[in-house]
Amino acid sequence: MTAFDVPVRLTSFTSGGGCSCKVPAGELESLLDHAYGGQEAAAPISVPGVALVWGLEGGDDAALVDLGDGRCLVSTTDFFPPVVDDPYDWGRIAAANALSDVYAMGGEPICSLNLLAWPTDRLAPELAEAVLRGGRAVCDLARCPVAGGHSIRDDTPKYGLAVTGIASRDRLLRNDAAEAGLPIGITKPLGVGILNNRHKATGERFAEAIETMAALNAEASRAALAAGVRAATDVTGFGLLGHLYKMLRASKVSARLDSAAVPYLDGARASLAAGFVPGGSRANLEWVRQHLDTDCSESELLLLADAQTSGGLLVVGEVPGVPIIGEITAGPEPRITID
Repeated sequence: MTAFDVPVRLTSFTSGGGCSCKVPAGELESLLDHAYGGQEAAAPISVPGVALVWGLEGGDDAALVDLGDGRCLVSTTDFFPPVVDDPYDWGRIAAANALSDVYAMGGEPICSLNLLAWPTDRLAPELAEAVLRGGRAVCDLARCPVAGGHSIRDDTPKYGLAVTGIASRDRLLRNDAAEAGLPIGITKPLGVGILNNRHKATGERFAEAIETMAALNAEASRAALAAGVRAATDVTGFGLLGHLYKMLRASKVSARLDSAAVPYLDGARASLAAGFVPGGSRANLEWVRQHLDTDCSESELLLLADAQTSGGLLVVGEVPGVPIIGEITAGPEPRITID
């Protein structure tokens, strides 16, 4: 029997899968501070002939380049280790997650490139093929061609996309445009980080979580634009609280959340009670804790800070069918009050 004949669980090849494996937010900001002089203070780099509208500053979902004809080029990339054991599902989830950054800016993806790292001596090539097929299936749904990419040998399997999109210059969704008095909505339920952590530990498969992660944010983005929304971001590895805090800081406002209004996937609360909490979720909570005003329990806060993979859009404004979970309030110091 060869190594390729032995059944494997893809999630066993990494200590953390999906967006929960992100560099913790506090560490990342320190890294950027030393490398670029501060993420929040970074100004767009001036290059003759290139009009960079949005880059490092504000920590938004993608970079924007003004094309000079009323449109912006949207550029982003995202990849991560296995979040589930099924390679096809992992490919679908990773592709949807990468495409989400374009939708979170109000754009439409027009081209993508595969990013693949693979332990060729330990995992059969058929598994890599399934990952790529899953990614291709989601890109086909998005009407976004896969035009090539790059692959390397690596001890930890990783997959994702580099994505290019187009957005209208005057119809962008940005994380620095939240205004006091507007409602906060979220387009997907939370809890995938906790459920994925349970899947990794036990092998249990959570079909609703998988389909939620593999679902595109395309319609949510278009609905937000149609409703006149100007501020949005997607909820991924830094959790609802982390991504909301980044939006508040960029917009110089605060927020009030109704914890009872936040939707969760079936099984998320029970899995949390059973102890299946990703390290990334705990790190998220510690990062934002000093900016919270709340009497909520630690369990409730961990749910709100849960590290999401391919989560929904956090939108500021009323969008038909999107649950309202809070309201933007006056700043200028970013505080999150949780009832």
